[in-house]
Amino acid sequence: MSLAPQAEISDVERETGLRRLIVEAAYSSATTALTSGVILTVFALYLGASNLMIGILASAPFLSQLLQGPAILLIEHGRARKRVAVLSSIVGRAMLAVMGVAAFLPKPAALGIVLVAQFILCGLGAFGGCAWNAWLRDLAPEERLGHIFARRTAYATGVSLVAGLAAALLVDRTPVGSHWRAIAFAGLYAAGCVAGLISAAIVARIPEPMMAMRAPEDLNLRSLLREPFADHNFRRLVGFLASWQFAINLATPFFTVFLVRQLGFTMTFVMILSVVSQIANLVALRSWGVLSDRFTNKSVLLVAAPTYILCIVGMIGASQISHRDVASAYLVLLHLFMGASVAGVTLGSTNIALKLSPKGAATAYVATNALVTSVAAGIAPILGGILADFFGARRLELLLRWTGPEGIILLAPLRLSHWDFYFLLAGLLGLYALHRLGTVCEEGEIDRREMIQQVLHQTRRTVRNLSTVAGLRAMTEIPSLFLRDARLRARLKRARRARRMRSPEMVFDGGA
Repeated sequence: MSLAPQAEISDVERETGLRRLIVEAAYSSATTALTSGVILTVFALYLGASNLMIGILASAPFLSQLLQGPAILLIEHGRARKRVAVLSSIVGRAMLAVMGVAAFLPKPAALGIVLVAQFILCGLGAFGGCAWNAWLRDLAPEERLGHIFARRTAYATGVSLVAGLAAALLVDRTPVGSHWRAIAFAGLYAAGCVAGLISAAIVARIPEPMMAMRAPEDLNLRSLLREPFADHNFRRLVGFLASWQFAINLATPFFTVFLVRQLGFTMTFVMILSVVSQIANLVALRSWGVLSDRFTNKSVLLVAAPTYILCIVGMIGASQISHRDVASAYLVLLHLFMGASVAGVTLGSTNIALKLSPKGAATAYVATNALVTSVAAGIAPILGGILADFFGARRLELLLRWTGPEGIILLAPLRLSHWDFYFLLAGLLGLYALHRLGTVCEEGEIDRREMIQQVLHQTRRTVRNLSTVAGLRAMTEIPSLFLRDARLRARLKRARRARRMRSPEMVFDGGA
């Protein structure tokens, strides 16, 4: 098994590599589901992390993207993308084993180890991701990119949903603060490490085409940023995207802390909310894509972005509901809207950045956008962790006094404390981001009211489709892919076994 690029790749090698690419998604997504997101946040809480520490951990994936610049220079100089991707994956995912061991160490030291390991993991992931994306772009035929990555996404989504729920159930079944919970976290990170190393082994067996030769260029950060920031319209777009990323990453990394600590929900329920949001995201993504193609990306953002901001502010409503079942139903409904709206925001913001980048200079524009938004998204949760402690000691109540013959009754229809202030602040910053979006120009944009009517029409079509047999069949498409592929593999193995068994008889008959 060589990590060197190949001058020639046969059709058989390419097809085998593309099949391994799809299988690899299952292992890499299992690693992510078992060791990041909700699991990482609850693990940090188990180790006694403060709000600031939670914010720093949440900032690691964003701040590590600043290493993409050195990663590009390394790849262009070494011209061995496979070697960079595999080695960075092995070393980075070995940090998961270190994080698992930290579950048994004294908590102050364990937190420091987890923090350092998380930044090493994310930093090496930035190098590996840069090499991986460029490598796959050259390996996969352009006319099959959509099909290949759709199947890869289906596998990744299915595995991450199952693995995430299983991880949450495992942790919830252990007593809080017990030695068994430490064993559960260590087991999850050990399993994530093993899945990640299997993913790296599969990646090592995928062929890498040799990189095309290019003329040497003198690249530096100043020349990279000069042209995009000289473009007034693109500079406004970057201003919107940076302020938007700052607003949402001020709030979203702390949803788990709010649900577990303040509202007292279990990890399993928090993971179910995450699953609900992901399913809504997948269902809504196609509709947003239709609207984006028919109208403009800005029109999509003008509907999806305010909806997401309202959902963040709407988290305050969960703390006002005293009945647990009603609060649970409210949160499920809120996460449905949140998942659907974030699909539109992600699609619209990605497409508009590409659309407003001039042909021939798109790389510099997209890189500038990624650099600025990564800084904003990385700073936000750190500042959020500091502000969370400030708001934790403050409380606001709006009181209504009713005076009657029976006496005076005081009602408190609204109580804001701790995270409620926090989500309200994120909502106000989100409104500022929407103001910045209004200054961006894109050809073909339509009035927001007309766009809302189109969204409602598209939603009704989606609901009608899901109510039919064909729609229900589409909802089961992701798990059916696994069953269908398993059946095909079993059938292929039986056919090969039967061919090997018939082969000696055919030779014997021919000799006779």
